[in-house]
Amino acid sequence: MDVDSQAISFSQPKARRSLQARVAWGDHVVTVGGDAPVRVQSMTNTDTVDVIGTAIQVKELAIAGSEMVRLTVNTPEAAQAVPHVREQLDRMGIQVPLIGDFHYNGHRLLTDYPDCAQALSKYRINPGNVGKGDKHDKQFGQMIEAAMRYNKPVRIGVNWGSLDQELLAQLMDTNAQRAQPFDAKQVMYEALITSAIDSAKLAQTMGMAPEQILLSCKVSGVQDLIAVYRELAQRCNYPLHLGLTEAGMGTRGTVASATALSILLQEGIGDTIRVSLTPQPGEARTQEVVIASEILQALGLRAFVPSVTACPGCGRTTSTTFQELAKEIDDFLRAQMPVWRSQYPGVENLKVAVMGCIVNGPGESKHADIGISLPGSGEAPAAPVFIDGEKAMTLRGDNIAREFHQIVETYIEKRFG
Repeated sequence: MDVDSQAISFSQPKARRSLQARVAWGDHVVTVGGDAPVRVQSMTNTDTVDVIGTAIQVKELAIAGSEMVRLTVNTPEAAQAVPHVREQLDRMGIQVPLIGDFHYNGHRLLTDYPDCAQALSKYRINPGNVGKGDKHDKQFGQMIEAAMRYNKPVRIGVNWGSLDQELLAQLMDTNAQRAQPFDAKQVMYEALITSAIDSAKLAQTMGMAPEQILLSCKVSGVQDLIAVYRELAQRCNYPLHLGLTEAGMGTRGTVASATALSILLQEGIGDTIRVSLTPQPGEARTQEVVIASEILQALGLRAFVPSVTACPGCGRTTSTTFQELAKEIDDFLRAQMPVWRSQYPGVENLKVAVMGCIVNGPGESKHADIGISLPGSGEAPAAPVFIDGEKAMTLRGDNIAREFHQIVETYIEKRFG
């Protein structure tokens, strides 16, 4: 390095100071905001009245890594089912906090069904759907009173698909009187932010502690989300929940969510995230949790599962062995994590490399904790294995995949056991 040059700085996500909320069930507490890690959240798509089906999906989401799970609570029957869902989860040893998602009639449900209000760990309130005119503040207040009565935090979640139309009309009128009016999209942004912050202030005037309030302003466009949250983060210090309200399906939803959330998280904005992915036919609901976890892990903000580095393949890699082995190892590590989290502390930081030829294989394998470089086209039928940066052995024959699988298991037991 030139002695006069400056060292290249490693890019770290910025820090945003926010209040810290506590979302709890029994002795299990999930801290949100402050110096807590960014949390992963998801939501069931079952009918909440189906107690067993809902409890099973909540369990699946929790095992996949969701630290809070939201349920639809939209009818008296759903409200009555919530305590039974909680009971089923407790029997299964799943302590993940449940969040009630309320629209239109939340004030009645929380008042009429106290067991539901108690079984939930947090309430999601949409200020655009709590009532109009004189009813708005009254019905919003009833939900805040329930939250204070049962000591539950709330997320005031504004959505541009259900924005308070009276507030939007008022801001449009004010904007029309400006010498240089903002465009319609800017007014929409302002309405989202104003609705969230004014609702939070109203909750505080009713006696709610500021650390019991979280905010979100969800939209479906990447640039819209970035613009809204940058401004929201400057105007308040409440913990913020991030997510595109309808990310989409498959690759589109994954890319859109990763793009928007990564930019904001890198700027220190966001305390909980959800990837609102439309499941493809036959796809598990847990896929949205996997993607959210991968976003945080890719940014270096969290570690959930060991990472498996694998090459994409090229003309040098005539065998599919490295592809099959990489998938086998990755699937194995993910499947074992629910057990390993307590059995092998720190295993989520493990780095494994499964490479397909000599070009980058040895180098990538040395950078990993444990790696293998499989033979490519024209190479000798040998696969060197590197452990902690040093060549440990060379595998040959027809059982390379099985032998490497065993080597990985042995390494994990030795290092993390």
